[in-house]
Parts: sequence; structure tokens; C-alpha cells
Amino acid sequence: MAVWSRLKPRPEEGTNGGGRRRGRRWAVGVLVVALLAGAGAYVAFDRARPYLHGSGCEVRTSLGTMPLDLEQGANAATIAAVAFRKQLPERASVIAYATAIQESHIHNLPGGDRDSVGMFQQRPSQGWGTPDKLRDPVQATSKFFDALVRIKDYLDRDLHDSAQLVQRSADGDAYAQHEPDGKLLATAFTGREPATARCWYPPDDKTKSRRPEALREMRRAFGSRLKVGGPGPLKAGAPSRPDSWNAIKATNPRAGWAVATWAVTHAQAYGLTEVRYAGKRWQAEAGHDGWTPDKDATATAIIVR
Repeated sequence: MAVWSRLKPRPEEGTNGGGRRRGRRWAVGVLVVALLAGAGAYVAFDRARPYLHGSGCEVRTSLGTMPLDLEQGANAATIAAVAFRKQLPERASVIAYATAIQESHIHNLPGGDRDSVGMFQQRPSQGWGTPDKLRDPVQATSKFFDALVRIKDYLDRDLHDSAQLVQRSADGDAYAQHEPDGKLLATAFTGREPATARCWYPPDDKTKSRRPEALREMRRAFGSRLKVGGPGPLKAGAPSRPDSWNAIKATNPRAGWAVATWAVTHAQAYGLTEVRYAGKRWQAEAGHDGWTPDKDATATAIIVR
């Protein structure tokens, strides 16, 4: 009996009790492995995320959402900038956007029908200028607006009527279908609704910083009234210091957001890494996240790095 008593399993060491402990240990092990795998997957995803979205821009306003590629985003910002330089009403920008959508999908085309070139498909043979000038989005937009303001009562006419009197197209009615999109783009790029345009691109597409050239091009589009300061250089050909910054004075909120949006849409081309304005910040490394809160971003100047 004594021997049997010693060999008899104690209640806590019985077959079921040991199995439960082994089961618990196995479950804990599985959980640890799952957690480690999940953490590793999150780290991998976080590192890969900037590459997953590709490149592009998006406008998201109360009127709707519109995807754009990087060139379309930059050209759309240029149209708004030239309108600010010429101190034109928002309706003029709406007409320009609808026209550019119809003519080129807001791309700076090297050619087109007959001798048409550029974003507005203007023809040198019709007196618009040389092909080189018409392939320059700033000059092409300026020429479009110069012709538009010569149209009597252009603000009160139907959009397609005003656009056709400028363009002299084969089908002038075609501009009308793009008026809703023109209004959407004007809402974002002229700054009527702030922080409504974002752009992104993968780290592999990052370019060397050329901030002085970017700011000089910005002033060419917006005009010499644009006041730029800060420790960063502005002189043509000056080296860009990525750790430095420049500040563009915001004359009013709408102009401020137009400038900030121009910087975001031109960031990839000029190697800009950050734009801060009016409580918001955009960063190139997280461009797809768009504008995020930044309580230190002033409303008096747009900071560009």
C-alpha cells in the first residue's frame, strides 16, 4: 500500500492538470509569436507605406474629390498663382481650369492638333506666341488670362461662351462639361477652402533640394509682390541648405493657402521637404497623409524647407 500510495498521482499532478498547464504554456507561446509577428509586420508595413501609394495629388473639397498626377497638380497651382498676380476673381480661374481640362487634361503638351502646344493648346499661327513660350505654364496661363479679360462681360457669360471667345475652338460647347471640375479646382487652389490639396511620392523619387529655384519660380508665377525672407538664399544658382528654411509673407488667408499649395504641388520637382502654414504642416516623407495639425505653424507666413 505504501508503494502504491507513492506512485499514485497527486491531484495537482494528475493527467488533466498537467495537460492544462501544457495547454496554457502552448497558448501563451502562440500569443507571443503572434504578437511578435504582428509587430514585425507593422514595422515592415510602416517602412513600406511611403512606397505603396505611388505618386500623385488629390483635391478634396466640399464640392467633391478629384485625383491628379503630379504634373496636373503643379499646373493647377500655377493657374491660381497667375490669377493672383493679375488680381483676377475666382470665376476667371474656373474658366481657365475648365479650358485646360478640355484642351490638355491640365498637362503641358509638347504638341497637339496642327501647331497647338502647351496646357491651353494655343497656336503660334494664331498669334499666341512662340512654341517655347506657350510650353511654359506661367506664360501660357498669363496669355490666356490676358485674352480672357479682353472679352466684354466675360464674368457674366456662360463659361463655354467666354472660353470659346478666347480659344476659337472647333467645338466651343465642350468647355461647359468641365465647369463643375473647374469650380472644384478653384475652390482648392485659390485657397477658398484651406488645406484641401495634397501630393505624395515615394522616397525613391525624392530629388535634390533646389529651394532657391523653387522660390524664384514661385515669385515668377505669383508676381514680385510676393515677399520672401528667412535664412535660406534666393539668388539664382545659390546652394540649397536642406536644414534651413524660407518664409513667404501671407498677405491674406486665401493667398497664403494658394502659396502653400503651390509649394506642395512643386515639392517633388524642387526637392522641398516641408510646408507649414496656419496650424497645418505637410511633409514630403508622409505626403499621402496630407496636412496634419501643427500648433506652432504661424498664419502670417508660409514656412518652406
